[in-house]
Amino acid sequence: MSPAPEAGSPGVRSAHRDLQITAWALAAGTGDREAAERFVHATYDDVRRFVAHLSADVPGADDLAQETYLRALTSLAKFAGRSCARTWLLSIARCVVIDRYRGAAARPRLADSTDWQSAAERAQPRHLPGFDESVAVFDALGALDPARRQAFVLTQVVGLSYAEAADAAGCPVGTVRSRVARARRDLTAVWLADRDPGLLPVRAASR
Repeated sequence: MSPAPEAGSPGVRSAHRDLQITAWALAAGTGDREAAERFVHATYDDVRRFVAHLSADVPGADDLAQETYLRALTSLAKFAGRSCARTWLLSIARCVVIDRYRGAAARPRLADSTDWQSAAERAQPRHLPGFDESVAVFDALGALDPARRQAFVLTQVVGLSYAEAADAAGCPVGTVRSRVARARRDLTAVWLADRDPGLLPVRAASR
């Protein structure tokens, strides 16, 4: 039997944070405005980071996040706490991004991977360490199949477990694991190709 996690371990702290966020969401659903403010403050960075990576639209991330909270806050009274509130919120964020894609389907895409990289360059001071690496990651993520990018961002960027990511994405845990593995392979291929243009990434069919 594996030992129980220590009280100060990252896993315990994350679980405690999720319990607190869920408690605030439940209280906000009863009309507690302070709890609603705490809920938004505690989750905003996760939501913004998620929609930015999932949509490949850094400049529009705040608008997508605001739309997410508009939907979430009007639905909090129906939230029963059967799942973590953060997972529930990210599933709403996913729907917001999907709706944005559907709305833009009939017109040219406003933010391709090149535009996304340019936006990231404008948003981050060049003298900060890791700037080039950050832009490279943004660009590589923007080139991923959307389903793989979503699974990778949920688990590797936002920090959800595979089970939580499956709830947020509305698919089986095994599918999330497969998409993350494929995303890692695709990212590796992109980075290798960037170093040696003769090594072109091979994109398999999405799952």
